[in-house]
Amino acid sequence: MASLKDMRNRISSVKATQKITKAMQMVAAAKLRKAQEAADAARPYAEKMDQVLGNLNARVVNKEAASPLLVGTGREDVHLIVVATADRGLCGAFNANIAKKARQIASGLIAEGKDVKFLCVGSKGYDMLKRDHGRRIVDVIDMKSVKRVGFDDAHAIAQRVLAMFDKGEFDVCTLVFSEFVNTLTQRPKHMQLIPASLPEEGAPEEGAPTADYIFEPDEEDILRDLLPRNVATQIFRALLENAAGEQGARMTAMDNATRNAGELIDNLTLTYNRMRQDQITKELIEIVSGAEAIS
Repeated sequence: MASLKDMRNRISSVKATQKITKAMQMVAAAKLRKAQEAADAARPYAEKMDQVLGNLNARVVNKEAASPLLVGTGREDVHLIVVATADRGLCGAFNANIAKKARQIASGLIAEGKDVKFLCVGSKGYDMLKRDHGRRIVDVIDMKSVKRVGFDDAHAIAQRVLAMFDKGEFDVCTLVFSEFVNTLTQRPKHMQLIPASLPEEGAPEEGAPTADYIFEPDEEDILRDLLPRNVATQIFRALLENAAGEQGARMTAMDNATRNAGELIDNLTLTYNRMRQDQITKELIEIVSGAEAIS
């Protein structure tokens, strides 16, 4: 049985841990606001990019001459899954849910006889996938040195993916990340990057104003320029969504940890007081018994 000194040390240790989790919760809450604003600002641009590309795609006459980024290679044998996670833990099941989503997609493709490769953006994704799919992981992009995600970071990742596609290393590329909904909810999501998954038609919504556009240069040339940029744009959006989701998940996890530490401190303090009272009672009984024996 633990002594009173052991109990005091344990209570002090839990209190120190509680201070750390409380501080981490406050830091995450401070970072969350900026991360959420960045994610919200990126969504309209990424969605508008899809609409523009969908509109252009609907106007392309010669589909066979279109960019492979739009129509693909004609095969679907090799799939590249880009798994975007955080580089740090202590954020609940945030990273685990993204890795779980990637495993589900990979399992379905492998069952169909497809060859699957992984490109991990963030070390946590690699840590969780290496046991089951270690030989399928082609590279790991470490983002620990990045203090704030910028478009240059997404552009570098996009260039890595596009270089692999140009070399014929895969036919289809899917991006897996976590969409930020609110502080308590982060939804794992996947998106096909190559070939681009665009609306079948660029028609506007019902009641929206319509216009007939004249493109200079032609639609094929514009698509050839915009499609690589779209890959970087969608990756940038995913990184921003992940950044906001990570801070929201960490804030929630640290809040729960702080509450649990408080409950544990209360239980330990109650146990300590009972042990101390038992010891005092025992000592009083020994004193009274000794005094009676002398008298």
